[in-house]
Amino acid sequence: MTPLHLNTPLLAHRALSSALDKQVWLKMDNLQPSGSFKLRGIGLMCQRAAANGARHFVCPSGGNAGFAAAVAGVALGLQTTIVVPETTSESVRHAIRAIGATVIVEGKVWDEANQAALALCEQAGTVYVPPFDHADIWDGNGSVIDEVAGQLDFDVVVCSVGGGGLMSGIVQGLQRNGLKHVPVVAVETEGAASLHAAMQAGELVTLPAISSIANSLGARRVAQKAFDLTREHDIRSVLVSDAQAVDACLKFADDMRVLVEPACGATLAVAYQNLSVLHAFKKPLFVVCGGIGVDLDKLQVWKNQFQLV
Repeated sequence: MTPLHLNTPLLAHRALSSALDKQVWLKMDNLQPSGSFKLRGIGLMCQRAAANGARHFVCPSGGNAGFAAAVAGVALGLQTTIVVPETTSESVRHAIRAIGATVIVEGKVWDEANQAALALCEQAGTVYVPPFDHADIWDGNGSVIDEVAGQLDFDVVVCSVGGGGLMSGIVQGLQRNGLKHVPVVAVETEGAASLHAAMQAGELVTLPAISSIANSLGARRVAQKAFDLTREHDIRSVLVSDAQAVDACLKFADDMRVLVEPACGATLAVAYQNLSVLHAFKKPLFVVCGGIGVDLDKLQVWKNQFQLV
C-alpha cells in the first residue's frame, strides 16, 4: 500500500554544525501533510484498519494526532470524527473541519473527550484511533529511521517525547535497520515529563497535571511500550524548560525560516543550548516533529512571556 506520509527532507543545519563542531542533521517531519510526524503512525494504522473493513475513525485529540487522523481518514474516503476537549482552540477545530472531518467538543480535559470517543467506538465498523499507544502507530513512526538508514551516518537520534509514540517508533526503526547501538536522546519539557518520572521511579507514573506550554507533549502517563524500551535500548532522558523550548523555536525560525511548536522546540533546544548530553556525539540526527499549534502571533506571545531577546 502507498503510504499516506511523505519521505521528508533531510537537511544539514550548517550554523549549528559550525557552532557545535558537529554534523547536525534535521529530519524535517514538520513538512508532512498533517504538519507533524503523526501522519506516519496514525496513517499506517488507519490504512490497515480500512483494509480490515473499518468504516469510521474516531480520535480523541485536540492537536496533532487529531489533525493527522483527519488527514488520514479523509484521504481514505472514510468518515472521521475528532473528539476534542473544550480547551482546544477554535482555530484548531476550524482547521480539522476544513479538511472534511467532523469535530465533537466534549469535556473540559482530554480524559473526558477520550471517554466520549470510546463510547462512539461501540458502533460496528468504528475504529478508535489513539494519539500514540498502538503497535501500528509505532511501526509507522519507525519509517522516519527507515528513510535515513543507509543514507546518513548518524551516531545519536534526538526526539521529543509526549506519550512516547515517536520514540517507540524510532527505537523500532533503529532495531530493524541494524542500528541497535545508536542511542536515543528523549527530550521532555519540565511539567510534561512522564517518561522522565517513570525512569526515575522505575515504573509508570501518572503526573497530577500538565504544567508546560508544550501541551502536545502533555501525556500525563507515557505508554507502557515506551517505558519498556528504556530497559532494552540506550535512551537518555533530558528535560528542558518552556523558555528554552520557545527560544529554540525562535532561533529555528530565524535559521531555517520554519515555524515549529514548543513540543518540537524542546528537541531543538538540546542543540541550541549545547546540552552536555550531546558532547559525546559528532553526527546527531534531530527529528523535527513539527506541530500545528504554532503561528506568528503565538510565537510573539511566548517570546514576551519568557522575556526572550
